[in-house]
Amino acid sequence: MLATPADAAFDRPGWLFEVKWDGYRAVAEITDRRVALYSRTGQPFNARYLEVVAALSRLDHDAVLDGEIVVLDDEGRPSFQLLQQYGKNGAGRLAYCVFDLLELDGNDLRHEPLVMRKERLRAILPNVPALILGEHVSEHGVAFLRAAVDKGIEGIVAKRADSTYQEGRRSRDWLKIKVRLRQEAVIGGFTRPRGARKKLGALVLGVYEGAELVYVGHTGGGFDARSLAEVHAALELLVRASCPFKRRPKTNAPATWVEPRLVCEVTFQDWTDDGIMRQPIFLGLRDDKPASAVRRERTAKTSALLRTRGSTSANGVAQAVVTNPAKVYWPEEGYTKADLVAYYRSVAPAIIPHLRDRPLSLHRHPDGIAGASFFQKDVHQQPPPEWVKTVAIVSGDGKRLTQVVCQDEATLVYLANLGCIEMNPWTSRVGSLDRPDYLVIDLDPHEAPFALAVEAAREVRKLLRRPCGECFCKTSGKRGLHVYVPLAARYDHEQVRQFAEIIARLLEQKFPDSVSLVRDPNRRKGKLYVDYLQNRQGQTTVAPYSVRPVPGATVSTPLKWSEVTHRLDPRTFTIRTVPRRIDRLGDLWAGVLGAGADLRRCVGGLPAGR
Repeated sequence: MLATPADAAFDRPGWLFEVKWDGYRAVAEITDRRVALYSRTGQPFNARYLEVVAALSRLDHDAVLDGEIVVLDDEGRPSFQLLQQYGKNGAGRLAYCVFDLLELDGNDLRHEPLVMRKERLRAILPNVPALILGEHVSEHGVAFLRAAVDKGIEGIVAKRADSTYQEGRRSRDWLKIKVRLRQEAVIGGFTRPRGARKKLGALVLGVYEGAELVYVGHTGGGFDARSLAEVHAALELLVRASCPFKRRPKTNAPATWVEPRLVCEVTFQDWTDDGIMRQPIFLGLRDDKPASAVRRERTAKTSALLRTRGSTSANGVAQAVVTNPAKVYWPEEGYTKADLVAYYRSVAPAIIPHLRDRPLSLHRHPDGIAGASFFQKDVHQQPPPEWVKTVAIVSGDGKRLTQVVCQDEATLVYLANLGCIEMNPWTSRVGSLDRPDYLVIDLDPHEAPFALAVEAAREVRKLLRRPCGECFCKTSGKRGLHVYVPLAARYDHEQVRQFAEIIARLLEQKFPDSVSLVRDPNRRKGKLYVDYLQNRQGQTTVAPYSVRPVPGATVSTPLKWSEVTHRLDPRTFTIRTVPRRIDRLGDLWAGVLGAGADLRRCVGGLPAGR
């Protein structure tokens, strides 16, 4: 079971707080005093840590334990650097810190609450120096993290006291809060040393996104003479002619490329908007994990992670269940259904206000973007769980439909589990379905240059800003842009459609050689298509912060107008980058739900058409 990275400590009843041990995660299986000690990836540790194996063999029970192999310094603090050198210089004290009990005398305990597993662990663990019981404090995480900082410890782990052991899952029931960010990284090369530096200048680092190695920075700090020599000697055996990264990174000195096999751990300040580590410092090599398993580690807002996890049943059990989480949805990147669900959970506070009370058209991709997809509006024949809200709709042709509305995070996860990669809400809400909350101008380049969409979006803002107030722009998540005008449900769909058509025709007059209102791409001849028909009742537009079922896992992302330039690249907004952007900028789309424009004033303030 893995912990989700969180950004801040907290105090809360029902939670336990442990030291985050700076070592190698390890599981121990003891059967008739025979011990199998191995890493999270199944690498055997018996021969390397004989003292721990000997101590575990004294256990009077058959058991499966979870813990961390550590080396403690003279003050009893775990040191990753000492662990790296253990067996070479004999410094520090080797120990296995045990914090969970998964099986005891043939009884599977993984479905018991954590506090009960810990009580049983305390009762059976022998009192020997090489074994440490992972102690905890209850409720008071803020003071506990402060104490960890004072002691020079890496961080803390927060765990729900009633949590079950969810093997193989990175759960929000366990959260890790670090004093300083840490990241495993694959070494793809090293630069030539400068000045008095010997052996190498800096390591060129990457992480895997799918099957591609992506550059995340380089580090030359944290080395001493011994570690420089050891790392350089290991890298010399892996030298290759070609660059292993997806895109060749710029380095501040000539680089030697290597086979991407060695994994190191670094500490760093934070991530840049481009996904690069700021001020990474080398801590040591890791041989407990294959390079292919190294992924970028994201830190989520603690407040979002602790929020109620959506609708619950009468007994308080969350109903949003994810099936087949490992199913690959984006083959090229290797992103899975679990990655999609994790994204929607992380952005739920931002996207749900733009989905709430709006009927959804479900665009389902049960086998990911490479498989067949289908639209589902009516869920009457396949009703969702009782806690998922639905609304009865009469369609334009008189058919009665039952459509889902997304009110909370649990429903969002339920929809993602159905294969709804993107969220497509109505422009109007239950209670005022005949009056949209905003007007939509969809700028679709198709085969035209994206720069035309940028120019058209800026022209829409120029036309409307004075008579209508501010409008809002977002990427479509594909190649286009969407411009929204807030209306606060003051006008019916036909009034809004007519006004949108006026704007579209003004754009066509302004740019006759590059803008078209013709829907058929074959008749547009490479022009930008301005779609104003999205404003009819029952039409849907992809929601802000929605993922799109296209390569790259791009996201329909709200923009600042200062970003709407010819340098804008919609492909940079993905499920990997958008959560950090929301943390930094907040919801740039919130104004769309604010005070609406006066269409009489808007029409009166527009230039006269031909």
